[in-house]
Amino acid sequence: MPILYICLLNIHHNFQTKLNLLLLDKKIDILNTAKDCFTNQSNAIAALQDQLNEDFVKVIDLIFKSNSRLVITGIGKSALIGMKITATLNSTGTRSIFMHAADAIHGDLGMVAKEDIVVFISKSGNTPEIKALVPLVKAMGNNIIGMTGNPSSFLAKESNYVLSVAIQKEACPNNLAPTTSTTAQLVMGDAIAICLLEMRGFDKNNFAQFHPGGSLGKALYLKVNALVDPKNIPAVQPNSSLSDVIIEIGEKLVGATAVLENEKVCGIITDGDIRRVLEKTSDLSSIRAKDIMNPNPKMIEADILASEALNTMQKNNISQLLVMKNDEFIGIIHLHNILNEGIS
Repeated sequence: MPILYICLLNIHHNFQTKLNLLLLDKKIDILNTAKDCFTNQSNAIAALQDQLNEDFVKVIDLIFKSNSRLVITGIGKSALIGMKITATLNSTGTRSIFMHAADAIHGDLGMVAKEDIVVFISKSGNTPEIKALVPLVKAMGNNIIGMTGNPSSFLAKESNYVLSVAIQKEACPNNLAPTTSTTAQLVMGDAIAICLLEMRGFDKNNFAQFHPGGSLGKALYLKVNALVDPKNIPAVQPNSSLSDVIIEIGEKLVGATAVLENEKVCGIITDGDIRRVLEKTSDLSSIRAKDIMNPNPKMIEADILASEALNTMQKNNISQLLVMKNDEFIGIIHLHNILNEGIS
């Protein structure tokens, strides 16, 4: 092998080794940076507890007793957090709207009604838009809640109530980009929403009313009868042959069939029952549905939530439930019917 070729191979090997070490060091730095970010923010959230005071209690009481809306306002990253807090409040029973502080001083202030409570969110509490807007809202006679990281700021001094979200340091190594400060704002907003939720006795039925879409909504409102096809009701008689049972299960595609006698349920046969019979018996001609059925099938009422049907299946380690309506068998719900709706 030529000496030049060997030298080139050694150079390539050394370069690759150094590159791999560099990438490994870089990976370690990335992981440590991410861990430092998590630690910084989790410590800041824990420290928020010490900043809660009587003003927080008064704020919750004020909002709870109000018949009007909560108006959330801010600018920059605080505005984005304000939008999230507004969404959380609306979805948990507290009527809220978001008003961007910059737009408010150019006409949007007109959306604020006389009895509305206005929440200003600002880390510094001294931004020009906030300083321009606060006196205008104050002149309208609205209660002002200041959520700020600076208890000595203009916003804190002009507010009726102050919620401190002060932090020691941003997760940003330059202590500039809003990171930990916006997390603190978000958590304070969540605390307000959860306190109000509990005071209102806001339960899963209320939640379903405001979340009709998606898998979350379906888990809270979708009922068993919506997943049962009235034109696809698998049923055989106690004296039906095994071949008839197999055909019925195969045609109806729910992995089971009910056994009815005088239109009353007396059992269920699943595809698992069929497999077990085929494994044990070679003479199938004399087998009837009543010979292999489970005489104690699990049933569920049609108006029960699909999520509860899923819990029943998981608890009993089964895949099908017979669906009943006023003691009448109306079909079978299969595990896959529920999972296909995104409920889990």
